[in-house]
Amino acid sequence: MGGFFGAVSKRDCVLDIFFGVDYHSHLGTRRGGMILYDQERGFQRQIHNIENTPFRTKFEKDLPDFSGNSGIGCISDTDPQPLLVRSHLGLYALTTVGIINNAEDLIARYFSDHGHQFMAMSSGKVNCTELVAALINQKDDLVSGILHAQELIDGSLTVLVLTDEGIIAARDRLGRLPVLIGRNEEGCCISFESFAYHKLGYEDAYELGPREIVKVTAEGFETLSPAGTEMKICSFLWTYYGYPNSNYEGVNVEVMRYRNGEILAREDKKRGLAEDVDFVAGVPDSGVPHAIGYANACSRPFARPFVKYTPTWPRSFMPSNQKLRKQVAKMKQIPVPELIEGKKLLFVDDSIVRGTQLRETVEFLYESGAKEVHMRSACPPIMYGCKYLNFSSSNSEMELLARRTVQELEGDEGQKHLEEYADANTERGQCMLKSICEKFGFSSLGYQSLDGLLEAIGLDRDKVCTYCWNGKE
Repeated sequence: MGGFFGAVSKRDCVLDIFFGVDYHSHLGTRRGGMILYDQERGFQRQIHNIENTPFRTKFEKDLPDFSGNSGIGCISDTDPQPLLVRSHLGLYALTTVGIINNAEDLIARYFSDHGHQFMAMSSGKVNCTELVAALINQKDDLVSGILHAQELIDGSLTVLVLTDEGIIAARDRLGRLPVLIGRNEEGCCISFESFAYHKLGYEDAYELGPREIVKVTAEGFETLSPAGTEMKICSFLWTYYGYPNSNYEGVNVEVMRYRNGEILAREDKKRGLAEDVDFVAGVPDSGVPHAIGYANACSRPFARPFVKYTPTWPRSFMPSNQKLRKQVAKMKQIPVPELIEGKKLLFVDDSIVRGTQLRETVEFLYESGAKEVHMRSACPPIMYGCKYLNFSSSNSEMELLARRTVQELEGDEGQKHLEEYADANTERGQCMLKSICEKFGFSSLGYQSLDGLLEAIGLDRDKVCTYCWNGKE
C-alpha cells in the first residue's frame, strides 16, 4: 500500500518529515523518499530502496544535507517517489498512494502521439506517480489537474503536492484512505496515521473528506475543493494495516480490534464452539488485539504460546529468496513449551489471505506438542483481490485460499456461489470450512462475518469498502 507525511512550519522541519515518514513504515516495504523545500536552496530530494534496510537507517545519513520549512515524504510499496515535476504549472514535488488499473489505457489514450514520453522502469512499466503528474499537467491549475486525474483513474488516488507556497493534500475521491491534518504553534502537518504527528507535538486539527483538496501552510489550512458525499474507506485499515494508536473517521484501531474479537467470541458461543480451549492467543502481531477481545468475551485466559524474534529480521518476507524467506519465518517463531504441550489452543489471525505462513505456523505448533489448534480469522473469507489499494493483490484470485478452496470443491460452478461459501450458516460455507480444516490440520475454523466486522467498525456500512469479501464496489 504505502503512506505519506508532510509538514509546513515557521522553523526547519526536516526532523518532523523524517520521523513522520518513518512512523508509516508498516505500510510499505519497497521505497522510501523525502523532499524538502528551502527558500534559498530550493528542492532537495532523496529516494532509497528499503526492501532490506528500514527507512530510518537508510535516511539518517541524509539528514545533515536537508534543510527547509516545508517538505513531504513517503513509504511506497510500488514506485520510487516523491517525484520532482516541472511543467507549465511550475516546479512541484508529488507523491501518491493508490493503484492505477488502467495505466496502459490512459497512456494510449492521452500520451501516444509524438512529443510525449515516460521514463520506463526496469519492468518496462511507467512510474504511476509520473503518470499522475502527466494527467495533472493537462489542466491549467493543480486543483483542476488532481480532480481530472482522480476522475480518469480506475483504482484510487490520494496525493500530496509540495510547492514553494505550501502543500496541497487531496484525499481519494471515495476516501479509501484517510488524510489527517495536525497543528502546533509553528505550523501544520499532513499524515495518514494520527499517532505519527501526536508523537511530534501536533494536535488533531482536521480530517479531509472524500475527494476534498486542502492547501496547508504554516499559518493554517483552507479547502480548495469541497468534499464529496460518497465514501468507501478501506476496512482493512482497522483489521490489519492501521497502527493501534490511530483513528480513522473517529474510530480507534485498537478499540475496534477488541470489539471485533468480542463479536467473534459471541458468535462462537452461540454455536457452542471451542468452549474448552486452554488458551486464546493472537497470531503476532496484528492478530493479538482481536484475540484479547475474544478472550475477554469468552472468559478464557489469553496467552502467548509463541513469540516472534524480530531484532535481526523484522519482516519475514524481506529476503528475496523464497526458500530463505520460509526459513527466516520458521526461525522467528520461538515457542513457549509450557503454554503449548498438551494444550488446546485457539488462535485469532487478522486475516487469512493465501494461508502459506499459516500452514507452517500450525505445523510448528503441533510439532511443539499442541493437542488442538483452533483458528479464527478476524475478517470474512477473502474472495476477491483488492483492486483499489494493492491489499491481497495477486496474479490470480485462485491464489486466495478461500477462492482456491471453492474451486477445488465445486469447480467453476462454485464460483457462482461465492456469497454462500462466505456464509458459515450455509451448507456450502460449512463445506469450505471443513475442507480448509482438513487441509491445514485445524481442530476448527471460523471467519468473522461481514455483518460482525461492520458492527465492530461502527460506521455506516455504505461508507466502508467490502470489495475483498463480496466483490461489491
